[in-house]
Amino acid sequence: MSTLTVHLNGMPVGTLEQDASGLLRFTYAPEWLERDDAVPLSKMLPLSPDPYENQHARPFFAGILPEEGPRAAIARILGISEGNDFAMLERIGGECAGAVSLLPEGLQPLHVESRTRVLDDEELVSIIHELPRRPLMAGEKGIRLSLAGAQDKLPVIIDGETVALPLGNTPSTHIIKPEPERFPGLVANEAFCMELARRVGLNVAEATIRLIGGTPCIVVTRYDREAGPAGTVRLHQEDFCQTLGRPPERKYQQEGGPTVRECIALLRDWSTTPVLDILALVDALIFNVLIGNADAHGKNYSMIYAGGTRRLAPLYDLVSTIAWPGLSTRLAMSIGHGKSVNDLNPAHFKRMAEECDLGWPMVRDRIRRLADGLGSVIATVDEAAVWELVAQRCERMATSLDSRSK
Repeated sequence: MSTLTVHLNGMPVGTLEQDASGLLRFTYAPEWLERDDAVPLSKMLPLSPDPYENQHARPFFAGILPEEGPRAAIARILGISEGNDFAMLERIGGECAGAVSLLPEGLQPLHVESRTRVLDDEELVSIIHELPRRPLMAGEKGIRLSLAGAQDKLPVIIDGETVALPLGNTPSTHIIKPEPERFPGLVANEAFCMELARRVGLNVAEATIRLIGGTPCIVVTRYDREAGPAGTVRLHQEDFCQTLGRPPERKYQQEGGPTVRECIALLRDWSTTPVLDILALVDALIFNVLIGNADAHGKNYSMIYAGGTRRLAPLYDLVSTIAWPGLSTRLAMSIGHGKSVNDLNPAHFKRMAEECDLGWPMVRDRIRRLADGLGSVIATVDEAAVWELVAQRCERMATSLDSRSK
C-alpha cells in the first residue's frame, strides 16, 4: 500500500494511503489526536482514530488538485493516469491551497527561507508562455505545486518587483493567472469585477493586472497566506465542495454539487460567526447575479481557518461570464429555482430566502444596496468591455425591485 504523510503547516497530522484498487484512505496520527491544539483537516474529516475510507477521504484530497485541461496535461507530463489522485498528490502536493502539504513517507518539510528560485524577466515570460503546455510547471525539478481549478495558474512569491518560484515545501504568496487565448479580455473582466466588489464593500482577494511578455495576467494576493515572524505562514482552508463532501467533478448543482440552501446551512452550522458570514454569502450571490457570473459554483466559495475561527473566505474568481455569448448562462447554483443568470429577478431571491429560512426584507434590502451601490461606483472603476452590461443589469434589477414593491 502506497503512503503519503499529510502535513498541516509543516506538522504531520496523518497518512493518506492508496490500496491496490486505487482507493484512498486517510488516518489521523495518534500524536496529532493527542495534541490540545489539534484541528480537523475538514468538516467532513472530524478528529477520530478511525480511518476514513475513499468515500469520505477523496472529496477533500481530490479537491486540492487541478481539474480538466490542466490536470490532463499534468498527467501526460508526469506519465501517470489522469484519474489517479494519489499519484498526482505524490508528485505535485508539496504546495497546495491552504496549509496542507503531502510528502512521501519519511520526508520532512524543507526549511522555507532557502527554497526559492528568483526569476528574471526572461524566465518569467518563458514560464508564462509555457503554462498552457506545462501547467504548474509539472515535472520541473524541485517544484511540487498544486492548485485546484481548470484555469492555468502559477503560484509564486512576490516581494516588491522580485518574482520567485517556491521550491519544495516553501509557501507561495501570490497566484499569477495568464489570460487564455480562448477568452480574450478575461483578465480585464476579472480585475474589473473584483474591484467592483471591493468598492461596494465585499470582502475580496486583492488582484492587480500585470503584462508579462505581452500576455495580460491577473496577479492575486493569496488570502490563505500571512506574514509571520519566521516568514510566510499558511492558513488552512477548504472550498465548499470539500467542506460538504463533494468531489471536484461534482462542483455544479446540476451534477450533484452544492446548492444555495446547503451553503447557507453550512455557514449556520460551521462558521464561528454565522450571522456575518451568511450575510456575506447572500451579498456574494446577489453580486454574481448583478455582474452576470453564471459560473459561481461550489469550489468558488471557501472557508478559511485561523486563530480558532472558521470564516467565509474572501471572494475570488469573480467574472462576468455573459461577456462571452458562447458560454452557458445556466447558474452553477440555482437561486429560488431560477436557472439562468439572465432571468433572475427579485421573486427568485424571495423564494431563495424562504427556502433558506432568511428574512425577505433583509435580502431585499441587500439587493437594493448592491444594485444602487454598483450603479454609483461602476463609472469610477477602470473601464472594462463588460461595464455597460453590468450597469444595465443593476438598473434592471433595481427597477424590478421597485415595481414589485408597489
